Amino acid sequence: MATRTKDIQKKAEELITTEKSKAPAQQPLAVPADNPVAYPLELPQGEARLRTPAVGQRARRPDGRLHGLGQTQYIDDITFPHMLHAKILRSEYPHARIVSIDTSEAEKMPGVMATLTGAEIPENSFGPTYQDQPVLAYPIARHCGDGVAAVAATSEQLAADALEKIKVEYEPLPAVFDPLEALEEDSPKVHGGDTNIYTSKTIKKGDVEKALKESDHVFHRQFRTQMVEHVPLEPHASIASWDGNGRVTLWTSLGRITLGREDLSRTLRMPQNKIRLIGTVVGGNFGGKNEITTEPILALLSKKSRRPVKSVFTRGDEFISSTIRHPFVMDYTTGVSNEGKILARKIRLVLDGGAYCSWTGTTIGKGSILAPGPYDIDNVLVEAFAVYTNKTTTGAMRGFGAPQVCFAYESQMDDIAHKLGLDPLEIRLRNGFSENSLSPTSQTLQSVALKESLTQAAERFGWKERRA
Repeated sequence: MATRTKDIQKKAEELITTEKSKAPAQQPLAVPADNPVAYPLELPQGEARLRTPAVGQRARRPDGRLHGLGQTQYIDDITFPHMLHAKILRSEYPHARIVSIDTSEAEKMPGVMATLTGAEIPENSFGPTYQDQPVLAYPIARHCGDGVAAVAATSEQLAADALEKIKVEYEPLPAVFDPLEALEEDSPKVHGGDTNIYTSKTIKKGDVEKALKESDHVFHRQFRTQMVEHVPLEPHASIASWDGNGRVTLWTSLGRITLGREDLSRTLRMPQNKIRLIGTVVGGNFGGKNEITTEPILALLSKKSRRPVKSVFTRGDEFISSTIRHPFVMDYTTGVSNEGKILARKIRLVLDGGAYCSWTGTTIGKGSILAPGPYDIDNVLVEAFAVYTNKTTTGAMRGFGAPQVCFAYESQMDDIAHKLGLDPLEIRLRNGFSENSLSPTSQTLQSVALKESLTQAAERFGWKERRA
């Protein structure tokens, strides 16, 4: 054994010596006169750092085998002894004042271990941008997806039956469902105050009005996009359980664990070091699991019942209670020359934010910056407004505002090309970004390959032959 160990050590020393001989020599150190710290002019590059063995090779996903065999463990596959199941009662109205909630009949049912209302939540508000969303609505429900009460029972069916025993008295309030109507002065105000606009963005470059007057052609059109639900195969799901030291652990499909802990710390009024979030394998996110949903509810139900509590959204819960993609109303006015050069683009965006803000702050920013499109335009004006409506909350979804405006500006590019008798590819090549182009916010763009990409794609597709 000793001889074998010595042989291994000898081979290791020989390997180290060989690698050192292959490595480039150390570069001299630059020592500025006013700085005693020495910095290398160049970092040494070992041969191993220059290798890329994965390029061109078949790579196996480490979780692929479990997925293929159906052995991946999602939250709905996890169970604990004496675990309860939670269900949430949704609002009967899109906008209403909650006068009273009576859970006494539900609590008398065999198998029902705990109930919860918004009045019992320590800090009943959360949100990644504004903390304007309640965990359970109280005293105002602002859309039909708002939960107003929750039940934990020994089975999902018992919990669902218990919801029917909860008596809620509402005072219906006027509601608004169209984002353009929400802009009007006499529209119902979803969160009170004198306006439904809760965030806006303006981007200005050059003199749009002057350029539009000097344009040979001016095109105007309104575009609209609709609500889109993520529909992940795995719906929102979580489990909460407390230990004897007053610490809560949550297993969740949440995609942003750090943000989730912050929201839980706020809503439960607990320090973060007593909150543990375990991110399980997620069966589809697409942006729809970027913020908490039932986690605070389950934590409080678990605390009251002293048992683990699980909740898995039904598909109906997903559609009315989880966040969706923002519907946009987009007015585009574009001035062009006879040669098809875009001289000015004036844009007005109205985002239907639904009942609460969620990730609208990010969405309106991305949408506004990208709204003029990937085109060299010297004169740009973008005015964007996000408004509350009594509809499902809008939030993060693949692109955060980019797909909506892309649909609008590319549709108008086709309109312009058709009117001027130009090839749709040619008008894009005449106006597309090039190296060192300025973005709508006057950022100098580098490593731009837009025209090259369009040209190569057209050649491979056989664009000219197909149009002939």
